[in-house]
Amino acid sequence: MNANTRSSPRLRVLFVCIGNSCRSPMAESIASRDAADLFETASAGLNPLGVVQKLTLQTLQANGYPTAELYSKPILNDSWTEADLVINMSGYPRERAFPRAEWHKVEDWKVDDPYGSDPAVYQRTFEDIRTKIETLVARVRERGHGQA
Repeated sequence: MNANTRSSPRLRVLFVCIGNSCRSPMAESIASRDAADLFETASAGLNPLGVVQKLTLQTLQANGYPTAELYSKPILNDSWTEADLVINMSGYPRERAFPRAEWHKVEDWKVDDPYGSDPAVYQRTFEDIRTKIETLVARVRERGHGQA
């Protein structure tokens, strides 16, 4: 279904990192709160750890972002197919992270992985992701809903 025929005017964004434990859950939470009018968000991992890191949750909560709906999960076919835009934060180029994929809908973001680091690193990662999402929001607003 394309942006012109779907029932929701929001852009469906899938945030992906390696473990779906730090970066992509942060992005999901930030975008779901700060751009709920523009984005329908989800997150997943290339190799999900099965748990969202405690410091990820604490960082989000300390900054006033929701965490109740976050859990670590793999990229499901439906999630991939339904996504209008996939934000790749895995550190791998999209061609390596998603072989045989629809690369036109994948955007690579360089975001440091805070896994195993201290709270200050998680906070810096949070701020970096929030800034990147603000930039994405501005771009989508400029181009109009349904376009990244």
